Amino acid sequence: MAVTLALAVAALSGCAQSVDPIERLGKKAAERVHPSEARPDGRQSYRRWGLTAPLAPAPARPDRPARPLSGSPASGNSGAAGLPPVVDRVATRDPVVFLTYDDGAERDPRFVDMVRELRLPVSMFLTDSVVGPGYGHFARLQSVGASLQNHTLDHAALRGLPYAGQRAEICGQQEKLHARFGLRPRFFRPPYGTYDTTTLRAAADCGITALVLWRASMGPADLAYTHGTHRLRPGDIIAVDPDEMLGPTLRERTTRLLRRVQDQGLRVGRLEDYL
Repeated sequence: MAVTLALAVAALSGCAQSVDPIERLGKKAAERVHPSEARPDGRQSYRRWGLTAPLAPAPARPDRPARPLSGSPASGNSGAAGLPPVVDRVATRDPVVFLTYDDGAERDPRFVDMVRELRLPVSMFLTDSVVGPGYGHFARLQSVGASLQNHTLDHAALRGLPYAGQRAEICGQQEKLHARFGLRPRFFRPPYGTYDTTTLRAAADCGITALVLWRASMGPADLAYTHGTHRLRPGDIIAVDPDEMLGPTLRERTTRLLRRVQDQGLRVGRLEDYL
């Protein structure tokens, strides 16, 4: 009986020892993982995305002015008569700017990793006919914190179209996004930045609270400003051009923009926190 027990103990001990080398290899492999890969966040992985310093977070308590929306000078509209305001910047004292994208991100699969690791607050304006099968990509972006907003069904230039046509484009995409993601966007960006009073009426009837334009756009070469300035200001809304046929990838354009934002002492805010 004692011999049998000793043999059993020895057998169990042998099994335990046979596992140890694998466990040790697993531990060594884990030790070789870079901290930025083990814990992908903006504090540790900024170098991976071409930045020289971590992104400073936006203020925990956004400074919302008494009038939270700032109308575009070109629009002549500040939300009067129950119509949604047209905004290209937010009147805030916080040193923040806002990054927005129109479709296109589905062409750059690693953009999701960039948003996740940098904890980058971005707003995506989606057109159903453009995004097409890429909706799964935007579901992943939504899961890492990106907000999804309305950019019409078919990317039609709305200005001059009858009310019924404009309403169909805007409300139709509201329904598509609700069916796919369970949300009804509050913000709408008209294709090409063109709109009229009919657009505002249709947008209001579709549940839109603001038409979002931009103060600057990040293209293939550099930032272009819509009002003749040559420097970002707090509250500016920036559109990042997603067309990778014209030079740098979406990630590269975003990196260039983030460097500019950091150089000017600004941070990236979440647009939905301010509007």
